[in-house]
Parts: sequence; C-alpha cells; structure tokens
Amino acid sequence: MKSDLEQLIAPLVSDLGCEFWGCEYIPQGKYSLLRIYIDKVGGVFIEDCEKVSKEISAMLDVEDPIQGNYSLEVSSPGIPRPLFSIEHYSWYLDWQVQLKLRQPINGSKKITAKILRVDSNRIELEAEGQIVGVQFSDILKANLIGE
Repeated sequence: MKSDLEQLIAPLVSDLGCEFWGCEYIPQGKYSLLRIYIDKVGGVFIEDCEKVSKEISAMLDVEDPIQGNYSLEVSSPGIPRPLFSIEHYSWYLDWQVQLKLRQPINGSKKITAKILRVDSNRIELEAEGQIVGVQFSDILKANLIGE
C-alpha cells in the first residue's frame, strides 16, 4: 500500500513546489495515521504544509486508497530526519544514523552507526568500531542523528 500511496502523492507534492521526502502509514486500530514528509530548498513553512495537506486530502477523498478512518499529517522531515530511500543514505555519507533492522547485528535489531558507503541495494556502516553491511530491504526504519 505504501508504494501506491507514494505514487499518488509524490507528483502532487512536486506540482505544489515541494519535494516528496517520504511517507509513513501507521495503523492504530480504527484511527490510523498517514504522515507525509515534504522538503523544499530554503526550508518548509507552515503554509507549505497547509497547502500540501489540503490538496492531498482532496485527492485522497477522490482516490480513496485507505480503508477506514485515518488522520493526515504533513510535515518537514526535520531532525531526526527519517531516511526512506537508498538515495537518502547516499546524501548523508559520514552522518550518524539510528537504524531499526529486520535481522539483528551483533545481537541487536537497533543500532547507531555512521554511513560509510552506499551502492544500489547495500549500505556499509561503522557500528561500535566494526564495519557492517546492511541490505536496504533489511532496514525497517532509519533516522539521522542531529549533530
């Protein structure tokens, strides 16, 4: 469902003069949350969020891709900036990132590491003095750690 939402939302956000950074759909019983992250050169202002929210809400009412009730939230990615695509990792080489993984590394599914290298499907990290490789598909969630 997430990629279907992204395909609907990304072009609309772009048409409104912002960059679609990513989205999260968080099912929470009968009141779920759809969080859309937008970015823009010069920063995102409340007016940008309001404009994007209004247009996305109207489009979602017509397309109706989500079953049940949900709240729509539009915001800047800010710090701790979530990373959604492999390209995001390549933009933040040498930054610290906190990862939640599908499979444990050194016994833990949550690690803090520095991004060293990125290729098409794999991210090389330095965690606790060790170099580790992680497949992009094995990352459940990632956020930059502010410096």
